[in-house]
Amino acid sequence: MPNTATAWDDEYDVIVVGSGAGGMAAALSCHKLGLSVLVIEKAEVYGGTSAVSGGGIWVPCNNQIDSVGGNDSPEEALTYLKHLTRGEVPVSRLKTYIASAREMVLEMASEHGVHFNSVVKYPDYFPNEPGGKPGYRTMEPAIFDLAKLGDEFENLRPPYKGTLVIGRMAMTQVEAHILMSRGPGWVWLTIKMLWRYATDLGWRRRTWRDRRATLGQSLAGQLRHAMRNKDLPLWLNTGFESLIEAGGKVLGVQVQQEGQSLRLHARRGVILACGGFESNQAMRDEYLPKPTQAAWSVAPGCNHGEGIRAGRELGAALGFMDLTWGTPSVLVPGAANAAGLFMERQLPGCVAVNGNGIRFANEALPYTEFVYAMLEDGDAVPCWLVFDATFRKKYPMGPMMPSSIQPDKKFPKDWESQVYWKAESLDALAEKLNIDAANLKQSVADMNRFAASGKDEQFGKGDDAFQRYYGDPNVKPNPCLGPIETGPYYAVRMTPGEIGTKGGLLTDEAARVLHEDGSVINGLYAVGNCSAAVMGRTYPGPGATLGPAMTFAWLAARHIAEADADDLVNAA
Repeated sequence: MPNTATAWDDEYDVIVVGSGAGGMAAALSCHKLGLSVLVIEKAEVYGGTSAVSGGGIWVPCNNQIDSVGGNDSPEEALTYLKHLTRGEVPVSRLKTYIASAREMVLEMASEHGVHFNSVVKYPDYFPNEPGGKPGYRTMEPAIFDLAKLGDEFENLRPPYKGTLVIGRMAMTQVEAHILMSRGPGWVWLTIKMLWRYATDLGWRRRTWRDRRATLGQSLAGQLRHAMRNKDLPLWLNTGFESLIEAGGKVLGVQVQQEGQSLRLHARRGVILACGGFESNQAMRDEYLPKPTQAAWSVAPGCNHGEGIRAGRELGAALGFMDLTWGTPSVLVPGAANAAGLFMERQLPGCVAVNGNGIRFANEALPYTEFVYAMLEDGDAVPCWLVFDATFRKKYPMGPMMPSSIQPDKKFPKDWESQVYWKAESLDALAEKLNIDAANLKQSVADMNRFAASGKDEQFGKGDDAFQRYYGDPNVKPNPCLGPIETGPYYAVRMTPGEIGTKGGLLTDEAARVLHEDGSVINGLYAVGNCSAAVMGRTYPGPGATLGPAMTFAWLAARHIAEADADDLVNAA
């Protein structure tokens, strides 16, 4: 039942639950508008899933597009989003996002020193659809020196080693593109990165982590640095337990801190920014398509749906609870979470087959779309990504670096037949995978034929700019298609994982949480993955999770600050 008592241990104008990008952006935006604000975080580290993400934000019509040679318009962006969301998201929310994301980015830079750069060549995930673009809309965080955080560096959630060069060195999105696709200058870039990292002797004495923060580490680091510059409090090890409400208004939150229960008054509003429910197996079983396992998730294991459950107790409406920001994943023994396969499937010389050895989808699909294909096939959970010794030598594969850098003998012994399967022939590999050898050989033969012609006649791999983005430009005629013909042969087992769940509390254009009848739950706001995704079932482009999280956090702060006195949470 909702918590309704009214004795307070502390009070602020706004309390934000969660310290990811949405939560910290909300705090900065509230402070800029003259509101006192507290951020609470249940973990011992801040940054949430944002800190281990790519860190990008998808911002149509952003302020840098014209200067880097692109073009965009609100009309094109709306056409694109309406087409992809299929009428399942109110047009008013789509228009609000398009109109507000640009302003949020400008304010983050001018008021808080949080900077982003437009990624010129990173396409929308569906660039050939109406309103799609071949680049420009995605922005990545500027490089940030983690030394600026002082002692607070130790409390930043560490990066995934899979997002680092040889598990050590940070790379930007642009650098990752060059390295993954073996684009022009990739060898020299690798040497420069190695030299810079190795010669940073003072920082090396402190930590293995790179002081040159990029991706999610830069995003979380920049936001926390801005909060510290403004003396905004962030309480770690403070678990959110419930919302406190009376008279139809949310008045605050009850939390646990060091074994003590505290009741915190939010005079103006509570902003839930505490993530989805991907780590909660019971909620996965209740809402997500079967089969589903928390162990398949690529997320860091910190999101259990507390905010969604708390809103539901107040009668909040839910949306898109059966969906995830999916990505195929690979289980790694002893790892805290599965490894995601975001880019590897686009590379030439691999083929995805289901449990019958039959190719079932375009390997280069955007990762969420590929997971949809896995679930729809009926025999593709799990499925297999098969490649040969040539691929293994040249390219990474999930937790596996290319064999030119990390030969098989350098892997932990328990990885073989758990992370990867290996055999001298396709027949022997099929036997190890317990799949039909004739089907597997036919799937490989088809892919080899497509590689020779440059045209995937079955599923169209490499037919658009996004699919070719991580292809190897040295492979002709199609950078995404290469032969599979040199033993030994390898396979990794792919499961339908995710970087987060999409479903959550239904909100309006100001991020206010709504009842089932569409009325507002006064004093309660939700952003990020604890809210129903404004992108609906789709994933329009890189950064379409964090962009809305930060933008609707910015909008929530504006609504709280501008609300009439009669609409405010009772401060008495």
